[in-house]
Amino acid sequence: MSTASVFRVGSFRSFFIGQACSYLGDGLRAIAIPLLVFQLTGSAMSLGITYALEFFPFSIFSLVAGSFSDRLDRRRLMLSTDIVRLVIMIGFAALFFTHRLTLPLLYTGVVLLSIMAAMFLGGQASSIPFLVGKDRAKAAVAALVATEQGMNLIAPPVGGAIFALKGALPALLFNAGTYLASTASLATVRNFGPDAPSGFPSLRVIGADVAKGWTYIMRDPAMRMLTWLQLTFNFFGMIGYTTVIPYLKREFLATDQQVGIAFGVFALGAVLGSVLAGKTHLPFGRVLVLSGIMDAFTGLPLIFTHDLRIAVLSFSLGSLFGIYQIANVIAWRMRVVPEEMVGRVFGVIRMTVLIGVVPGSILGGTIADAVGARYAFVVSTSGYIITTIWMLCSRALRQDRR
Repeated sequence: MSTASVFRVGSFRSFFIGQACSYLGDGLRAIAIPLLVFQLTGSAMSLGITYALEFFPFSIFSLVAGSFSDRLDRRRLMLSTDIVRLVIMIGFAALFFTHRLTLPLLYTGVVLLSIMAAMFLGGQASSIPFLVGKDRAKAAVAALVATEQGMNLIAPPVGGAIFALKGALPALLFNAGTYLASTASLATVRNFGPDAPSGFPSLRVIGADVAKGWTYIMRDPAMRMLTWLQLTFNFFGMIGYTTVIPYLKREFLATDQQVGIAFGVFALGAVLGSVLAGKTHLPFGRVLVLSGIMDAFTGLPLIFTHDLRIAVLSFSLGSLFGIYQIANVIAWRMRVVPEEMVGRVFGVIRMTVLIGVVPGSILGGTIADAVGARYAFVVSTSGYIITTIWMLCSRALRQDRR
């Protein structure tokens, strides 16, 4: 199915518009908060803690989100989480304006934003097949990922420039406005499913849902192997990602504006990867192997180069192959998993694969502060190459044609 065909579905168009606004604001926040943390502390470890606090709650609450999204009215679930995120961003802006925004308050807000993001994404993942059907799920995912990364072309350079000239306040306020726009857009869609919401699940039901999701994953050899691989990729990937800002600033003396431009170029690669994912229809196993090999070796120039342009190009190519793989993986899971199990299975997978993010974030910050950001990429790239070799050894993945 072509990407254009999903926009013939009116409910998906409305949802897409709201997400486009939210992605733009998220892009501004994603550059503003790390820059603010680094400005306050000058520490890569503080950035590592920030990323850990963002991903750890997200992984844990993904389990609950999966159960909720299969049983609650997803429209209300996503509207509620957007409203909470709107309030948090307004609170950030107010505290920053009154000079009372401290690192502990930032950390607390990041945790709450992470929990709300897990709940929202749980509803989103289950809603896509409901809105457009399984056959068009890949096109819908590719359209959303391409738009998210397309907004990141704009947001980081603009956010970096705003931060350098005016500070974080405009970016925080703009992000609050985009959550408001997302809320208004979601409110125009009558139904995101399920057809017959059953209400809040008990803890016992949530536990049973987690067990069912886990059992489903473990019984499918390809899905099981891919879950372990993604956990490992996330661990090594976060070692590098945590140190991107210290790497650019310490190794190349990049300004805040240059960091923003660099993140925009990274996003260009991701846009190309997501567009390519929507246009190609190769067997899943072949896609996974080819993109994995290319992604693994894009980190090598980061270890040796002293040219900022080469470093940025390397990051951008890594984004291209990484996002291409992720979009195909998400679409593959949506095709394979029964619709009534999507929330539960995706929740368990998100929790499992994101476990590696927390130690990876802390280790990356530790290495960057102790011996230098460049050495973090030695560890990250080596781990990626080793994990890719492990992936190539998996017959279940290589031969998957679903």
